This record gives sequence, structure tokens and C-alpha cells, in this order.
Amino acid sequence: MTAKSEISDTRSSTGATLLINRWLELVGRKTTQFLREMGRVLIFLGHTLHSTMSRPFYLKNVLKQMEQIGVNSVPVVLTTAISTGMVLALQSYTGFKRFGAESLIGAVVSLSMTRELGPVLTGLMVAGRAGAAMAAELGTMKVTEQIDALTTLATDPMKYLVVPRFVASTVMMFFLTVLGMMIGVAGGYFVGVKVLGTNPVTYINQSIDNTEVTDIWYGLIKSLVFGAVVGLIGCYKGFHTEGGAEGVGKATTGAVVVSCMLILILDYFLSALLW
Repeated sequence: MTAKSEISDTRSSTGATLLINRWLELVGRKTTQFLREMGRVLIFLGHTLHSTMSRPFYLKNVLKQMEQIGVNSVPVVLTTAISTGMVLALQSYTGFKRFGAESLIGAVVSLSMTRELGPVLTGLMVAGRAGAAMAAELGTMKVTEQIDALTTLATDPMKYLVVPRFVASTVMMFFLTVLGMMIGVAGGYFVGVKVLGTNPVTYINQSIDNTEVTDIWYGLIKSLVFGAVVGLIGCYKGFHTEGGAEGVGKATTGAVVVSCMLILILDYFLSALLW
């Protein structure tokens, strides 16, 4: 009985050791993959910034991408911003009414839209629409060897394809965020004053008195960072697409997921840094 017990204990310890080794191997493999991918993204960012600062400048391509990324995203941003502002005013009124602080609705909506919800929600919506489109378009060009064809024609794919999308995404996110802030505050005003019956003068005064210029500028600084993230990740995923149509689908999904995650993560660090 003693010998059998020792054998059983040995097998159990061996099994536990193998399980721990496999788990450590998995963690190590995933960590290595993550660090390798991060290095590639940083190298891609360095190439993009270098190409942005050097000639030639494809202004026509930049303007075209501004239309596709910015102008075509206006309906999505408007719908998101106005619904967010309206819901925020409604929920704030419901909570503040318990304490007799309905007059603060304007301040809550204004601060929320300028400091957080405006840039974050705009970034998420543009990542879902324009970021996916960039990854799909460049991914299709990659698997069909159109990017290689540009290289053979002595055209730098980074300058011709990536830089216009990166610049357009960064610039247009700024203006889309401004639009989202304005429409969100307007939606909150409509619900707070026209639907819930809050005093309009008090609503406007509270919004102005409690919202500083720095709140707006900090939100716009966030929008520039988020725009750069959407453009960078969308182009990176497209440029590194492999595996035909299936690879294009994976690149598109990856671009949206990674962009959204980075926006939410960077939002915290930017908030901690700016405020």
C-alpha cells in the first residue's frame, strides 16, 4: 500500500509539474507574441511619421481620405452624439431630482461631452466605420499584390497609401469631435429644457460657468490621439494581411478591436495626465 501511494503521489506531482510547465509556456508564448507585435507597430509608426515629414506629398489622396473618413462619418457621429446627450440629460435629471439639483444638468452634460464622451464615442464610431474600411481596403490590396506593384513602379506605398489615411484620420477626428460635442450639448439642452422643463437660462448659465476652455481643449487633444490610433492600426492591419479573403476579414476585425481597446486604454492615461 505504501509503494502504491508513493507511485500515485509521484504521478500526481509529475502531472502538476507538466500542467504548470504548459501554462508557463503558453504565457511566455503569448507575451513574446504581444511584445513582437508591439515592436512591429512602433516600427510602423516610426516609418509613418518619417514619411509624413518628407516629400513628395500626395495632397489629392489626403483630401480624398478626408472625405471618406471624415465627411462620410458625419451621420454616424451625429446620431451617436445627439442620442448620448439626450440620454445623459434624462438620466441626470432622474438622479438629481432626488436631491433637488436639477439645475446642474447643463453642467453635467457639457462637461461629460467635452471631456470624455465626445472624443471617446467619436473615436469608437470612426474606428468601427473608417478603421475597418482602411484595413479591408489595404488588406485587399496586399493579398492581391497591388502594394507590391506600387513598389515596382517606384512609388512608396507608405507615402501613397498610409500617410494620407493617417493624416486624414488624425485631422478629421478633431473636427468630428468638435461636431459631436456641439450636437451632444444641443441634444442635452433639448431634453433638459423642452422635454423636462428645466429653466433654459439656468441650464445655459450652468453649462458656461462650469465648463472651462481647457476642458474643451483637453477633449480635442484626446481626439487627435484617437484619430492617430485609428489611422495607424487600420493601416498596420491592412499592410500585414495574409491568407486571402479570410485574412482580410481577420485584419478588419482586428483593426476595429485593437483600435477600440487602445482608445479606451489611452483615454484613462490621457485623463490622468491632462487633469
